[in-house]
Amino acid sequence: MNQQKVGKFIAQCRKAKGYTQAVLAEKLGITDRAVSKWETGKCMPDVSLMLELCELLEINVNELLSGERITMTNYQKIAEENLMKLQQQEELNNKKLLNMEIVIGVVSVVFYFLMIFALCWDKLMEGETRLSFSDMEGWKVVFFIVSTIIFLGGTFYCVKLEHDAGYYECPHCKKQYVPTMKAVVLAPHIGRTRSMKCPYCNQKGYHKKILTKESE
Repeated sequence: MNQQKVGKFIAQCRKAKGYTQAVLAEKLGITDRAVSKWETGKCMPDVSLMLELCELLEINVNELLSGERITMTNYQKIAEENLMKLQQQEELNNKKLLNMEIVIGVVSVVFYFLMIFALCWDKLMEGETRLSFSDMEGWKVVFFIVSTIIFLGGTFYCVKLEHDAGYYECPHCKKQYVPTMKAVVLAPHIGRTRSMKCPYCNQKGYHKKILTKESE
């Protein structure tokens, strides 16, 4: 997907409609800096904004992704190519989120246990095997609580990243969907496969994580 070409096309259509970057940004509920990034090819419009953007510029999504007006003779071919590119981009973005989840999870666990080990080091050196809050100095108790909060925050953020990346697939009806955050947090899991109730067939099972949604 040629971001430079798409950016120039957005700028061309915006000017044809008589919008400034600020006016277009206001209509979309974003900053004019975001519009500027699109038009200079630094990034693509978010998927959630594409339909509204196309409506304002009086173009369709395929024309937006192609960066040019499309004739009916090659419309179907370009539509399929753009759909494939979007799926590839979505898969790449979701992989980045899941990789970030792994990094944050590992760092959170290592940090937490290093902090616990550091707080208990003097007691362990003295040969004590039973430790309690009553034996800890005040600053150590505070440090332990802060470390625990950071660890739990990191854990929650990892779960949120997993929720936001991709979809889950029901093992029964094979429907692919995005569950609620609550359902993901409360679901028993094996790795990224979680035991949840399907919103389509209402059956419970272990729903696996997938990166892209197949066309129905």
